[in-house]
Formats: sequence, structure tokens, C-alpha cells
Amino acid sequence: MSGMKTLALISVLVLPTLAEAKPPLREVKEIDNELYYIAIANEISEYCPSISGRRLKAIGVMWDLRSKANKLGYSDKEIRAYVESDAEKDRMRTKGEAYLSQHGVTYENPNSFCTLGQKEIERNSAIGVYLRAN
Repeated sequence: MSGMKTLALISVLVLPTLAEAKPPLREVKEIDNELYYIAIANEISEYCPSISGRRLKAIGVMWDLRSKANKLGYSDKEIRAYVESDAEKDRMRTKGEAYLSQHGVTYENPNSFCTLGQKEIERNSAIGVYLRAN
């Protein structure tokens, strides 16, 4: 009987911890997607001279994302580790390059960045809100 009590006690202590386990930040779509949109907009603004990035807006959104992540239980250290991770940067770059390629953008043709950027601005898309035509 004492073994059953011990098992019950362990399950009461361990199960809530398992239920509270947080997914990696890359799986928190409201955060990961927004960082992705900012990254794409930044790449467009870097390669297209007629479009600039709305950097203050992006910075404000990033502070909001940090706050959201904190409210979800992520520490500043966990957030920093995610943002500074080489593996996450590589994953984001691969995902971004696929998006650019799907939309006919090539690094050999900087004007292709302008074409996509202008379309994103006109659509007021999730990427376009971080861009401004000069």
C-alpha cells in the first residue's frame, strides 16, 4: 500500500510539471512568424535601394514579442538563446530564401527584391507593414 501512496505522490508532483513544459520558442507561431516577417522585410530593404525598412516599427514589435514570450513563461535568457541561436538563424534564413525564391527573387537581380517589396507594401501584408517605399 505504501508503494501506491508513493506512486500517487510522485504523479501529483511530476504531472503538473510535465503539463507546464513550454514548447521551444520556434514552435510558438505568434512569435516565430512575426520574427520571420521582420527578417524578410529586412532582407528586402537591404537589397532594394528604393525601399527602406520601418525599423522603429520592427523594434517596437520585437519588444512586444519579448513581453508576450515573458507572459508565456519564457525567461529573457531563453528568449535571447532562441534569437541568438545559429541553428535558428540558419532555419530562418533557409525558410526566408525559399519564400524569396518562390516569388522570383534572386540575389543576382536586386530589382527582384524591389518588385516583391512593392507588392508586399501594396498588399499591406505581414511583411509589407515593415517596409516603406522611398
